[in-house]
Amino acid sequence: MMTTLDELKAKLLEHPEVKATYDALEPEYAIARELIAARARAGLTQAQLAERMHTTQSTIARLESGKSMPSLRTLARYAEATGSRAVIRLEARE
Repeated sequence: MMTTLDELKAKLLEHPEVKATYDALEPEYAIARELIAARARAGLTQAQLAERMHTTQSTIARLESGKSMPSLRTLARYAEATGSRAVIRLEARE
């Protein structure tokens, strides 16, 4: 029987070191998910969004990969290009 992605993720997250690393990366991936969702709502391809932002498709792909934190200025430009509004919020830790 083949292991599903969800099953593999659950098994890997049983290891404390893996879970700690995964949790530490969550903010970057949350931003990436928001960026992708904004672009999808706007009905734009990465290339179309890049044109609106006067950048390259590879730059958009990097922003959406979750491997780096975009600056506030970049988030504002991305929001403008997708017809969105950037909202920054600080929350208390649980």
